[in-house]
Amino acid sequence: MIREPSFAALLEKFFIQRLMHQRQASVHTIASYRDTFRLLLEFLQRRLHKAPSTLALEDIDAPLVSDFLDEQEQIRGVTARTRNLRLTAVHSFFRYAAFEMPSHSAHIQRVLAIPAKRFSRALVPFLSRQEVDALLAAPDQHTWSGRRDHALLLLAVQTGLRLSELTGLQREDLYVGAGAHVRVFGKGRKERCTPLSKSTRAVLVAWVLEPPRAGNQPLFPNARGGRLSAHGVHYLLHKYVLAASEKCSSLKKKRVSPHVLRHTTAMDLLQEGVEPSVIALWLGHESVETTQVYLDANLTLKQAVLDRTTPPKGKPGRYRPDDRLLAFLKGL
Repeated sequence: MIREPSFAALLEKFFIQRLMHQRQASVHTIASYRDTFRLLLEFLQRRLHKAPSTLALEDIDAPLVSDFLDEQEQIRGVTARTRNLRLTAVHSFFRYAAFEMPSHSAHIQRVLAIPAKRFSRALVPFLSRQEVDALLAAPDQHTWSGRRDHALLLLAVQTGLRLSELTGLQREDLYVGAGAHVRVFGKGRKERCTPLSKSTRAVLVAWVLEPPRAGNQPLFPNARGGRLSAHGVHYLLHKYVLAASEKCSSLKKKRVSPHVLRHTTAMDLLQEGVEPSVIALWLGHESVETTQVYLDANLTLKQAVLDRTTPPKGKPGRYRPDDRLLAFLKGL
């Protein structure tokens, strides 16, 4: 008879064998799953008065997992989107457990049956062409950091790379010959190459001529030659948005993050008539459905469609009050 692993051993195998070796998950996915289980184990320790290393799989049942998710949302104040990310991590582990501990299949299926929480999806924010131009003009290109930041922002807006992809670029990932492009490994360790426009290529060719500050430094290093942190990119972007808003007042009303630059790339491609399936490949989306949010947000495209159609001929009517009972029902 095969001896089933303990919960602690199973969780360690899930991270080391399943996530790191088999799926080769990104460091961001591993960090997200790690944080989820750290919070879950702390919750279980408070609720069950058991040390995490002594827990059994059957201790973690569907009601407890639901209570954990509710606490995250109601007490810690996480959004429904973050709640669903926590649930995704738990589901991923229990799907793995279903193969390793088949005798617990009924218990596991009850946890897997916990549904994600529905939430209202806001329209994606993006920048107009005037706002992009003002942002790109903000860095002082008479300084080393200004030239770096201008090149980074231009590449971000033109390619739509994720923040982690931008900061992780090495010089060998940039090709500036015929068919100039950058090569990245995105989510799920998927490799993709994104072409560069002539103007972006020219800026990057000038940038790589800058003397390196350290050996084997990334394409966009910090002042010491190391990798720019996510916090560092958010800081410099915030600084340039403030400067650009003096010349482009509409920026004062917008919260601009690196992901907004990614949305801007998608909207530019969409407005140029690029098919959503191509945009999905360009951005490295897992599914074309992810690109649907840009169609929803593109009012210009919707207006163009409306202009090509023959509108129905409606007539203005005269207001008549509803029946009292119907009015009551409408007011509920």
